[in-house]
Amino acid sequence: MTTGVPPTRPARPRRSRVLRFLPLGIAAWLVLEIWLLTVVAGAAGGLTVFLLLVAGVVLGGMVIKHAGRRAFRELSEAVQQQQSGLAPHPSERGGGNALTMLGGLLIILPGLISDALGLLLLVPPVQKAVSRTAEKTFERKVREAATQGGLGEAFQQARMHRPDGKVVQGEVIRDDERQPRGPHPDDPQLPPR
Repeated sequence: MTTGVPPTRPARPRRSRVLRFLPLGIAAWLVLEIWLLTVVAGAAGGLTVFLLLVAGVVLGGMVIKHAGRRAFRELSEAVQQQQSGLAPHPSERGGGNALTMLGGLLIILPGLISDALGLLLLVPPVQKAVSRTAEKTFERKVREAATQGGLGEAFQQARMHRPDGKVVQGEVIRDDERQPRGPHPDDPQLPPR
C-alpha cells in the first residue's frame, strides 16, 4: 500500500575535502614518482635507479626494525616500572617511534619523493613538529565530535538507520522477572472462559 508520497533518497553524508581529493592526489603522486624515476634513469642509468630502489628497501627495513625494537624496549620498561609500583618517567626522546616507522615505510616505497619524505621524517625537529600538529588536529576533531552530540550518539544514530535510509522506530521493553511459558489466564488475547 502506497501513500502517494514518492520515496525520498537518504541524504548522503558530506565527504571532507581531503577524502574527496585523496584518490586524485595519490594518482598524481604515482605519476610524479614514475616520471622522476625515468628522468633519473635517463641521466644516470637504469642500474643506478635499481640500486637506489634496493638501497631504499634495505635502509627502510633497518629503520623500521630499529624503531620497533626501541618501542618494544620502552614498552617493557614501562610495564616493569608499573609492576614495581614506580611512576613511569617520560622518555627523553619523546616517543617518536610511530613517525620513525612511517619514515621507514616511506623509504621502502619505490620512488625518490617518498624516500625524501621518509628521510625528512627521521629528523627529530621535523618529528616533533609533525607530532604537535597531529596532536592538535586530533584534539580539535574530538572537540568537534563532542560538541556535535558526541561519538556515542553518532554510533546510536548509525545503528538506527537502515541502508535504504529509513529509520526504524522502536522501543525495547525488558522484563527482568522470568515468567512461565504459555498463555496466562489474564491475557487479553485469550477468549474469556
